[in-house]
Amino acid sequence: MILGHYGAAFAAKRVVPRSSLGTLAFAAQLLDEIWPIFVLLGIERVRVVPGFMAANPLEFVYYPFTHSLAMAIAWGLLVAGVHFASRRDARTALVLGALVVSHWVLDVPVHGPDLPLWPGSDIFVGLGAWRSVALTMALELGVFAFGVVSYLRQTRARDRVGSVGLWVTVALLLAVLLSGFGPPPPSAKAVGAGALGLWIFVPLMYWVDKHRELRG
Repeated sequence: MILGHYGAAFAAKRVVPRSSLGTLAFAAQLLDEIWPIFVLLGIERVRVVPGFMAANPLEFVYYPFTHSLAMAIAWGLLVAGVHFASRRDARTALVLGALVVSHWVLDVPVHGPDLPLWPGSDIFVGLGAWRSVALTMALELGVFAFGVVSYLRQTRARDRVGSVGLWVTVALLLAVLLSGFGPPPPSAKAVGAGALGLWIFVPLMYWVDKHRELRG
């Protein structure tokens, strides 16, 4: 899942309205933000298999340090702990930690049975919605739309950056989703290098959110 994670970040603004959307997006997508680094370093492995699943040509061979349930919880505790130590804001720290773990939860419906419960686990989960393009789009767009609508109800633009910038961000995220239905990448390294581009949405969302204000 790609858009769904950002949908969770948008929706979380209602729970912690003083937290930047950039911070929420960083937490919600943390596992996919560090995964390409692990792939490029050879710590985790992915294969490009055209036709592997209708909506995703990637076979996730080995990624227990970013995409196992136990490590998602560990990363969530790390993010929550760092935030609490620096800000002394328990509510936001809990939400950020929950967003990190929500990534694994939201991945379960779309992935095939390749998500381990812990490093070294022989139990893998995944419901395989990627086998259907229609179902994938319904899940991605449904969660994303819910989050964006929630964010729009919680905030309003202070200037053109806050309005136009938000819709540019939404359009770019939709483009990322649609790019997954194009020709498969040529190699695992290309996958990792391309996935590093997800980091751009963290400062972009900080910037957009800075130009919006809470309603009421």
